[in-house]
Amino acid sequence: MPASSTAALPVVVIGAGPAGLAAAAHLTARGIESLVLEAGPTAASAVRGWSHVRLFSTWGEVIDPAAEKLLAPTGWTAPDPATCPTGGDWAERYLQPLADALGDTVRYGARVTGVSRAGRDRIVDADREAQPFVVHVEHSDGREERLSARAVIDASGTWSTPSPAGGSGLPALGEKSAADRIAYRVPDLTDPAVRARYAGRRTAVIGTGASAFTALASLAGLAKATDGNGTKAVWALRRGISGSTFGGGSADQLPARGALGLAAKAAVEEGHADAVTGFRTETIERDGDQVVLVAEDGRRLDPVDEVIVLTGFRPDLSFLSEVRLGLDERLQAPVELAPLIDPNQHSCGTVHPHGHNELSHPERDFYLVGMKSYGRAPTFLAMTGYEQVRSVAAALAGDLASADQVELTLPETGVCGGSGLFDTPTPDTEADGGCCGTPEPQLVTLTPAATAPAASCGTTAGGCGS
Repeated sequence: MPASSTAALPVVVIGAGPAGLAAAAHLTARGIESLVLEAGPTAASAVRGWSHVRLFSTWGEVIDPAAEKLLAPTGWTAPDPATCPTGGDWAERYLQPLADALGDTVRYGARVTGVSRAGRDRIVDADREAQPFVVHVEHSDGREERLSARAVIDASGTWSTPSPAGGSGLPALGEKSAADRIAYRVPDLTDPAVRARYAGRRTAVIGTGASAFTALASLAGLAKATDGNGTKAVWALRRGISGSTFGGGSADQLPARGALGLAAKAAVEEGHADAVTGFRTETIERDGDQVVLVAEDGRRLDPVDEVIVLTGFRPDLSFLSEVRLGLDERLQAPVELAPLIDPNQHSCGTVHPHGHNELSHPERDFYLVGMKSYGRAPTFLAMTGYEQVRSVAAALAGDLASADQVELTLPETGVCGGSGLFDTPTPDTEADGGCCGTPEPQLVTLTPAATAPAASCGTTAGGCGS
């Protein structure tokens, strides 16, 4: 295809989730043709995977302004902005209607398997930027297709690539052979079959983020509903219990997020979960119908019936091997964005505004947006993604003044600094039990204390990805 015709091509958006659909809405508002490719059979396929989980963000924070304008002529009615939706609510009441309003712009059952420049692999410099992108697609009916695009916005998220149980970032020894006992998502305990899997059993929960809090609170609720009946959680933390472990509590500007941490804390205080600190899983051994977690330091937990691994997600970069990406060596996020979102320093509420400049790569007009732009960082909020795609759409329209004017006000988490991914004790924090204090590896029993009541929109959340 002649380079002169590149400008007439559509912008291909990968993924019909919150960020991808918002990107299409912003491009549409600017008169730019887009094509959204969704691997699943419906919009928001990943969100539907956690449809039972309630966001800690309100409706007012998870609806994109450009999308709302696009929906208005269809007769769509916005939900109460002060209430918190579940993932299922978000998909059915906003994301699917938005996809429907975009019409033929959205194609389902279209999995992107490769992105490159026409006639140029990643090695070739000559005339590279003048060539259109080529996007290889596999359709659910088996057809293969090659599409041309003037730009590519990858909003495919990270849901399909959860991180493993192993403390090294690799699967623990035996993790694959114990796959029938391991889940990598927050279980839906409203499903009778899933409920039966965990009721009356010992379950190990590995992870320290919002998803782990949700699982702990859910298992505690199951234990209460069944009068105990053997339902018990063992919470394996790679670091120690400190002032920031359970989030900001009542100081969190997202009340449901604060309440979620308090619910997890209550699960430990009330004896429904035992917290084991400094436990970095090395091996998962079979013990009959149960499994045993073994740490890097040789400690062994008592056998458990089930394991829920909630150690975060990572981006799937396999189909981008021919694109020149500029990624941070730790987070796998764009190099300019990485320092702004480093979870060792930042929480959801302390991330600086950012847009097309921070999201750009050596490959011109290629962008990672939404959760995928954060790489392995866990502190993403939907409103961050909406501002990202607004800026990117403006840049692609040539409106650099608007693209550069990035504004974002995020709710504070109520914790001091970032989430802290590793034990980094200092004399001061060890002495006062402050944000970064690090107890020696041990089984922790918390003294019951007064906790804030659960927020009216519930005590579970889709994690910072909400």
